[in-house]
Amino acid sequence: MGREEQVEEREVLESIFPEEITDLSDTSYRITIPLDLDADGDDEEAPILILQVSYPEAYPDVAPDLDILTPPNSPKHPRFDIQEDKAYLMNALQPSIEENVGMAMVFTLFSTLKEAAESLIMERAASEREAHEREIARAEEEENRKFQGTLVTREKFLEWRERFRKELEEIERREREEKEAEEKKKKASAREESKLTGRQLWERGLAGKADYDEDGDEELPSTGVEKLQISA
Repeated sequence: MGREEQVEEREVLESIFPEEITDLSDTSYRITIPLDLDADGDDEEAPILILQVSYPEAYPDVAPDLDILTPPNSPKHPRFDIQEDKAYLMNALQPSIEENVGMAMVFTLFSTLKEAAESLIMERAASEREAHEREIARAEEEENRKFQGTLVTREKFLEWRERFRKELEEIERREREEKEAEEKKKKASAREESKLTGRQLWERGLAGKADYDEDGDEELPSTGVEKLQISA
């Protein structure tokens, strides 16, 4: 009974997959599964899976022996690796196997495997896009922060006010010291001028700014005096 069902299933599968199915023996074969992916701008070629099926003698009352492969020398896909993903895909087949024990199940397993592999790859692509979008959003937020003022809290305002007051006090202190220094300089200059003799005042061009020595102990310069004439 089991062998008759196996042969019948194999014939049905060949009518569905005339190009995809390859016999390995009377009780085992392989079916090539090309995956259909939403490219969404992705230039990567979709991977191809191979479902290898071997019938135990009691099949379909027991599960078939299965293996999942990829074609030799197939290009590596960035979001799929058969070595890492085989366990996940085999687990994805278990519910279908349990639900179909006693019935021909290979076509159902083919469909389940194809859907599981496509969903796995597309979920990874979606995660990459989301991560990329988050990175773009983070970069934009970081850029926008450059054009935003600092949020003012009461503590920040008080800190700023205290710093501003100290800066004003420092400016006033420097201006006051400069003014005092200038006044001291003027007073010192005035004291020095008051101590000069008439000759010294004349020589320094300060004759109009201070009186000559009242005691007359200094004579006025005689140069030019001889030329003065007194009018009658």
